[in-house]
Order: sequence, then structure tokens, then C-alpha cells
Amino acid sequence: MISAIALDLGSTSVKAGLLQSDGVLRELVSCPAPEMSINADRYESDALAYVAAAQQVLAQCLARTEELPPLALCSQRSSFLIWERTSGQPVTPLISWQDTRGAASCALLQTQEARISALSGLRLTPHYFAPKLQVLLQSNPHWRERLERGEYLVGTLDTFLIWHWTGGRHFVTDASMAARTLLFDIYQQRWSPELCALFGVPLAVLPQIIPSCGAAIRLDNGLLLQVCVADQSAAFYAAAGGEGRAALVNLGTGGFVMRAAPAEGLSGYLRTLLYQDADGTAHLALEGTLNSIAAALAPYPVADCQAEDLAVSDIFCLAEPSGVGAPYFRGDLGLQFSAPVTHLSARQTGALLLEAIVFRVTRILEELHRVSAIERVYLSGGLSSLPALRYGIARCAPAAVYLLRQPDASLQGAAWLAAGRPSGGDSAAERINVAHTDARLPEKYRQWCNWFDALRAKPVRG
Repeated sequence: MISAIALDLGSTSVKAGLLQSDGVLRELVSCPAPEMSINADRYESDALAYVAAAQQVLAQCLARTEELPPLALCSQRSSFLIWERTSGQPVTPLISWQDTRGAASCALLQTQEARISALSGLRLTPHYFAPKLQVLLQSNPHWRERLERGEYLVGTLDTFLIWHWTGGRHFVTDASMAARTLLFDIYQQRWSPELCALFGVPLAVLPQIIPSCGAAIRLDNGLLLQVCVADQSAAFYAAAGGEGRAALVNLGTGGFVMRAAPAEGLSGYLRTLLYQDADGTAHLALEGTLNSIAAALAPYPVADCQAEDLAVSDIFCLAEPSGVGAPYFRGDLGLQFSAPVTHLSARQTGALLLEAIVFRVTRILEELHRVSAIERVYLSGGLSSLPALRYGIARCAPAAVYLLRQPDASLQGAAWLAAGRPSGGDSAAERINVAHTDARLPEKYRQWCNWFDALRAKPVRG
């Protein structure tokens, strides 16, 4: 018996799978995400191609069952577009969360950053929806007029897909996706008139916010959409959604370290709305982020790196080409080394970059652990398959580290939410055991912290 069918609209692939009654995701189908066009600060792709890819993988999954199980949709956060109401044709490409054309908007709003963070739980950065939309509307004032008249619609990728698959009957997004726009009041759990005014976005043009669970939207293909949730929220639920003392480390295109939010805050960390139950109950988390780590690793043979390649050099580095993420948010501190590396092999340089990721993750885990004890750390995402990265995190983390056996954590979590299953926890992970006799890597981590803190103490470079 099939409990749910899940669909994941990722940045690199579009996936679907069938959740069996035993809670295991099977019959996985995947295809590449539409190709990304990159031009300076612009990251764009074809939204209609995403719809076609989603239809393709869903059709292949459904061909393997005679049932019509409830659908769970998870989507990359902050990617959005503008489209025509009557034709459904995009006015803009799908503008990726990686796109930074909203930097000018953020620069103008620096004096309001504290208020924006207080309301949204986020930092003011161009990766979110609102700064990019503000720049678009300022450059194209006629788009604003057509949005306000209802001739154009604007929304994230999930909104566009649901609108298409219901013949335009439902113009919605869920609370977890809305919470990553910089326009959402994370405490009132609604669009914020104040934030909309700051970014010059008419509140009336935004989609209706629905709970993440219990959507009960009938799609034209016959499926009942029950869950709509952000991909990282779904991944967290798959790993640690039922454990208050667990953290999730997801390493993919970028990276994030997340734990259920304790009562106390922590300066610089994002406050994330994970998902909202059908009754409106919100589940929150604290989140630290790593930017563009896959791009930093891409030129190097990091899959060949092993534990013995770590901590063999006294060179330190940062591995975030687009700037260090939460909780530091230093766009001027990107990919850099403490000393020249021209004499090193590609494998040795790759090992230094892996160390940098290990150390950033460890630093975040230690800070979250100090607020409230963490007992388990779960690893997920494509980069967690790298042996040296797994070893390094397990060696340095302040708690036991487990690798999720299910590589498609977002897909798994969304499916479990749709089926009403509790988080899998231990049953979906295996402990990474490391020898604690070799102190080289933890010692280098402490030295890296000193180097990194010295870098952060320097004034921000323009």
C-alpha cells in the first residue's frame, strides 16, 4: 500500500518517490533540473521547464502504482517569477535563490536591518525574494501596475506549479516558503504590512498563505495535495523533526546547520519556520548557513580525499565563494587561504577546502550546543557522501554524528508529513564511528577559529 507520493523541486534535480506503508521511500524517479543561466549576479532558469520536469517524474511514479496517494510537494526556497494570469506564460525567468541582483535594495535598507530581522527572523541579504522583487519592480514600473490590477501574478516556484496544476484556481504558498521571503512576520505568521512597505511590495499581490500540512488541494491530475513545504524544512523533519536535542547538517549546493529553536535566541542565526501543522501550530528552528560550498569544491578531486588528508598543513581557508553565511554574514570574506597554495596538489587544496567546511559546521554546532545541549547530529545532502567530510565532522562535532541512510532527505520528510508519520530519527541513520586518539584535526580547528576570528575583526571591505 502506498501512503504518499512526494515531489522535490530541487536546484540540481527534480525527484519523485512513493512512500510505502512501512515508511520507506521507494520507486524513486529523478531528472536534471532545468539548466541554470548565469550572467554575473543573475541566476535564471525556465519555470515552465520545471513544471514539465515535475509532471514527467510524477507520471513515471504513478505508472508504478494503481493508487492515487496524497501528494507532498517540497521546493527550493526563495526562487520566484512573475507570470501572466490569463495565459500562464512567464513574464520573467525563474529567478534563483542564488541570484544576488537585490544587493542594491539591501544596501538602501541597511538602516532598517535590525527591524527587518526582528520581524522576519532573517538577515537582510539579496538571496531572498523581497530584495530581488523590489529591484525588478523599480526597473519595470509597468509590472507593478499590472500586478496591482491582477493581470500579472508573482510567487515562488511552488506557487507557480500549484497555480498551473489547478487551472489558476489556487494562488497559494505555505508558511515555510512565505517565511523565506523577508515579507513574512514569523511571530504573527502572516504577510507583514511593515515589511511589504519597506521593500515597496504591494501586500495585495502576494499569494494566500496556507498551513504546510493538510492543504487538501485537488489538482487537475487527480492527486490531492496535502503537504507543501520548503525543501530544507522537509529535510530537517526527516532527520530530527521529533527530537528537540538533534541537529541537521545538510550539505549540497550550499549548506545549513539547523536545530529546533530553544526559547533563547542566538545572535546572527536565522530563525526559521520549519512547517505549520494543519491547525496552524508553527515549528521553529535556528539555522546557520554556508554559501556556495559545492562551487568551491567543484574544481578539485575531493571524492578522493580521505581522513588522512586532513590536518596535514598549517594553511587555513574559507570555502564560501559568495561570502560567509549565517551567523556572520560577511560578503567580503569569500574563498580565501591563509597562505599561497600554488605548491599544493589539487587533492591537497581540496582537502583544505573540506577542512574549512568541517570547521564552519563545527563552529555552528558548538554555538547551538552551548544554548541547549545537542545529543545527535544528522548528516544529509549530496556532499555528505564525501568520506573526508563525514570523518571530519564526526571527529570535531560536540555530539554523536549519524549519516542518514535515505539520501533524499527532503523527499522523505515531505512524504512522512503527508502520511502523518512521525520523524524517522535513528531508524533512518547510521552512526559514524571515528577514532578519537588523533587530535590533529580538533587542534587545527582551534587554530582555525583564532584565524577566522582575526579575519572577522577586520573592518568590512567595500
